Amino acid sequence: MKIKKNDNVVVIAGNDKGKTGKVLKVFPAISKVIIEGINIRKRHTKPTQKNPKGGIIEKELPIHVSNVMLLDPKTNEGTRLGAQIILDDKTGKKKRARISRKTGEMV
Repeated sequence: MKIKKNDNVVVIAGNDKGKTGKVLKVFPAISKVIIEGINIRKRHTKPTQKNPKGGIIEKELPIHVSNVMLLDPKTNEGTRLGAQIILDDKTGKKKRARISRKTGEMV
């Protein structure tokens, strides 16, 4: 999966199409991500020690990774991701860097 935690993404399909947010959590096994302020649903909760009143809470639910696209840091639009091998100057080792397909900018 190319989307990582703390990436800024734009939703390209579904009820929240066009909205942007930061990835809070990634579930690679089921190919889903939780995005801040996206796919909010209401949940009825029973009173617990943590929440003694209970009631209706709003919660972000997972969205499939195919419905989101990484935001390009330069143009602030959705972009596909590519990979590039870069030689690290300090250690001399090869590193894999994520790059934007639109602008070639490193993400």
